[in-house]
Amino acid sequence: MLHPTKKRAVARRAAAKKRAAVLLSISAVAAVLTSPVTAAPADPAAPAAAAPGRAALRWTGCATPRYPTLQCASLPVPLDHDRPAGRQISLALTRVPHTAATSQGPLLVNPGGPGGSGRALAGFVASALPKDVAAQYDVIGFDPRGVGRSEPSLDCAAGHFKPVRPDSVPLDPATERANLERVRAFAESCGAKHADVLPYVGTVSAARDLEVLRTALGAQRLSYFGYSYGTYLGAVYARLHPDRVHRLVLDSVVDPAGVWYQDNLAQDLAFDARHKAFLAWVAKYDSTYGLGTDPARIEKLWYGMRDALRGTPAGGKVGPAELEDTYMPGGYYNGYWPKLAEAFAAYVLKQDAKPLVAAYERFGAVEPSAGNGYSVYTAVQCRDSAWPTDWNAWRADMWRTHAKAPFMTWNNAWYNAPCAFWPAESLRAPDVTNSELPPALLFQATEDAATPFGGAVSMRDRLKGSALVVEEGGGNHGIALSGNKCLDEKLAAYLRTGAAADATCPAPPAPTPAAATRAVPPSAGGAALHGLLGFRG
Repeated sequence: MLHPTKKRAVARRAAAKKRAAVLLSISAVAAVLTSPVTAAPADPAAPAAAAPGRAALRWTGCATPRYPTLQCASLPVPLDHDRPAGRQISLALTRVPHTAATSQGPLLVNPGGPGGSGRALAGFVASALPKDVAAQYDVIGFDPRGVGRSEPSLDCAAGHFKPVRPDSVPLDPATERANLERVRAFAESCGAKHADVLPYVGTVSAARDLEVLRTALGAQRLSYFGYSYGTYLGAVYARLHPDRVHRLVLDSVVDPAGVWYQDNLAQDLAFDARHKAFLAWVAKYDSTYGLGTDPARIEKLWYGMRDALRGTPAGGKVGPAELEDTYMPGGYYNGYWPKLAEAFAAYVLKQDAKPLVAAYERFGAVEPSAGNGYSVYTAVQCRDSAWPTDWNAWRADMWRTHAKAPFMTWNNAWYNAPCAFWPAESLRAPDVTNSELPPALLFQATEDAATPFGGAVSMRDRLKGSALVVEEGGGNHGIALSGNKCLDEKLAAYLRTGAAADATCPAPPAPTPAAATRAVPPSAGGAALHGLLGFRG
């Protein structure tokens, strides 16, 4: 998901003071808390009443070498939940079954997006949790409606991100028209191909699917662990069915007050700050990259590279828009910084574009299958809430934000701009405020770009009795089960007992160039997790 908005210097200082106060409050609560809030006793594994006419799920083995106990199933759900006897669609599911004598029931996991496939996440979560915790849950991954192997699977316009795209920054009317034609054509194609489905693809419909899944699983209550957009999906489900929630874990939290236009403007500012953090890291390692020790000078070099690519795209593939696509993942996960720095230095110092093209192909290029994820992304975001339909409003907001945050503002604008022309009516985003839940546990890094810190505070304020675990100084998006022992211990304790308490954990150190040229093993915590979460998710 590309997503509090910073206003001028005074507002930035005020926001910093507010965040410091929140952190101080969290630390104080963590220090004096002797009896954490605990969920009410529950028997989530007790059978629930079967839905009329609905058969139990049929699980079949779909093991992989890494996940030898993995199982798969398919779940029929109504396309229109207000007409449950009407057309049915299906959700693709995976499961790692519990092994303990006593089960805490299902734990649904979601990687975000919207549009992210969750089938692979079940095996990862089950293997990353302590064995005694994983043994207590049926860890269940799912492809939400429209995603991946769920049917129907949306794909609005093949080749929408084929390089080289027009420059994302519309410096002249012709470039703006070219970008507008692209996004309008995407929206029209989506309407032509999926008109029968688009009115039913959105967060509320997806949350209602989870209730059908709970019933099919035969569980009185379910637990839920969502990253990024998955935090919003979990909060909406909890709002609809608070009495059906056993545990609720939200990691890298969406601001429910900004869904979705304002969240994206806030995200533009946060990504720009995170890009500057990357450039400062490059300056710190001048002995390796040779680009100087002044972050401001290095920033000029980066934008100089961008200008050069406007005239001569690297390898015929990497123009300014593709360059932004390539470096944007560094805002999600700093483990990518060494490779991105190598490509930057090679281009600037040696006029060698090959590493830059390789970085684009690794981080920025869109695989054909990714058309599904982006199609669901737009379908959900455009349906969930109202977007400006007057392009003049977009233009004014983007230029105003670009003046403060040039790194991703216009790229993000075009990514979301199909919503200005969307062929399905938008809904009103539900209020997720909830006083009926058992305690929820939230995780948030202070410098997260994709879901800025204020969103976690906003969500915590809306979920009565919830607790916030802060990764102080962290900038990665998706932090639990990524290798931070402090965070992971708090997650495991919560899943064991339901006890939730505010806390602060230090962030892991930033990467070093020494690891830059070595391939990161796919089993490494942060790399493995971020490979599953993807980008813009």
